This record gives sequence, C-alpha cells and structure tokens, in this order.
Amino acid sequence: MAALRERRKYELAVVILTYNVKEALLDCLASVVLEGTANRQLIVVDNASADGTKEAVEKEFPEVKYIYSQKNLGFAAGNDLAIPEVQADYVLFLNPDTVVVDKAIGKSLAFMKSRPEIGALTCRVELPDGSLDYSCHRGLPTPWNALCYFSGLAKLFPKWGLVSGYTATHLDISVPHEMECGNGTFFLVRRTAGEAVGWWDKDYFWNGEDVDFCYRLREAGWKIYFYPPARIIHYKGSSSGLQKTARKPVPTQVRLQSARAGIEAMRIFYEKHYLNKYPQGLRKLVEAGITLLEKYRLTKIKMEITHD
Repeated sequence: MAALRERRKYELAVVILTYNVKEALLDCLASVVLEGTANRQLIVVDNASADGTKEAVEKEFPEVKYIYSQKNLGFAAGNDLAIPEVQADYVLFLNPDTVVVDKAIGKSLAFMKSRPEIGALTCRVELPDGSLDYSCHRGLPTPWNALCYFSGLAKLFPKWGLVSGYTATHLDISVPHEMECGNGTFFLVRRTAGEAVGWWDKDYFWNGEDVDFCYRLREAGWKIYFYPPARIIHYKGSSSGLQKTARKPVPTQVRLQSARAGIEAMRIFYEKHYLNKYPQGLRKLVEAGITLLEKYRLTKIKMEITHD
C-alpha cells in the first residue's frame, strides 16, 4: 500500500516555501486544508528555519511532505527543491504568510484548466486592510516602465497605459484578464509550462524570480493571467521584514539582506533580458538608478533602526 501511495498522481501540488514564520505557516496550511481541494499534494520546503517549524508542522499536518534545507537557499532554489517531489499536472507556489479564503485554490485551478493557453496565474492578493497587493498585478520592468514608476508618473496618471505599464492600473482588475507579470505569493503554474522554461531561475536569491519566470513563459508563448474571483490575504513581508504588514518584527540582518537581494535582482534581470535589447549607453543610466535606489532603501532601514 505504501508503494501505491508513493506512485499516486495528483491533480494539484501546493508548494509552500518557509523561513522562520512558524505561526504564519501553520495558519496558511490550516486554510489550505480547510478549503478541501480534492486530489491535492501538499509540500513544505523549509529554508533552514530555527523556530521549531518542522516539529510543529509534522505534529499538526502529518500529511505534508516536508523538505528541510540545511541552509537558506533563497526563494528560487528553495522552491526548486520541491519539483522532484511534485506528482501533479498543476503546481501552486504559495507564500507561508498568506491565508486562503473562499475556495481560492479550487476556483483558480478550474479557470486555468478551462484555458489551455495559460501558463501561470495569480489570483487577487489582498493586504490585511483589503487593498490590492500591487505585485499580483503588474507589467514587466522595462526601463521605460521603471522610469515612470519610480518618477511617480504612474501614480499621477494611473489610467494612462503609456506611463502605467508597470503598475498596470489602466487595466480592469474586477475581471479576469491577461497581464505581463504575476507574483510568487500565489503562483499557479501549469506543469508543462514550468518544464518548458526550466522552472525557477536560481541566479535570483530573493525577489525578481517571479518576474523572470513570467518573462520566460511569455517568451515561450504562454499567457499569464490575473484571476480576481479568487483571493487570498497576504501578511506581506513576514519573512523579509520590508513591509509594515509583516506579522512580527524581523531581525535587522534579515531586512538588510532582503533589501540587497531585491536590488541585485534588478541588476540580474536587466543583464539577462534587456542588455542586448537596448543601447549600451542605457546600461550606465539603469545601473546608476539602481545604485541610487539601493542606497535609499538601505539608508531608510538603518534610519528606522536608529529611531526604534
């Protein structure tokens, strides 16, 4: 019987990567189990947590396939650890600091199954106050889109597609539609699409890997969709500490590491996908802008620490 269970083919695999957020993860798992999605495989990858996560999960959710890494591999490499264990045609990568509500997983899966052209899908991701987490609905960070975003033009003219390319605020978020980029908080991937592009790019440690994944899927001919009839709640920043919606304080070292990794992701993405698409002179301007942003974000964190 054990051998038969090992060979079982599931319809969906839910992969949750965690790092020192035990309470949040337990709540997330409880919400996934409560939804009751049939024929579902549940996998947790632990990026070397030291807060008793492993023991708590094994006690409360014995059905979970638990993968423990001896070191923090980051988001992309951590999620990739689960791929050899996946026995399903669809894979949902879900953040541990989320709560699934109102059958969001089942709704999203049914929609994706009805549209064979969809390679990846993100549902409506809400912050605790009910507002939209902008990362779940956005465009690609082309140099122009980035300029409009960081200069504030996108905020000034949110409905003008020419300048709101990154925020994608000119699109109707009340109905399902194609978009350029979703995010890894709730990232439902068709297995054939994931295999076609080689899953996550491990050159990214944290941040940017979901943008890269979407970029490669689109290059391979797959569509990315936003599906608002399904929603989850996201306590954003619970692992990185970079947002005020985090469920608990995060160590300063982790916050600084996360900020640096997020900035480095911008450099990696540009080098991989835009370096040969734009004039060489633009590279210096982009690097200067990224460096300024890096100094600003690190200084902001250090100032917050000083004031605490």
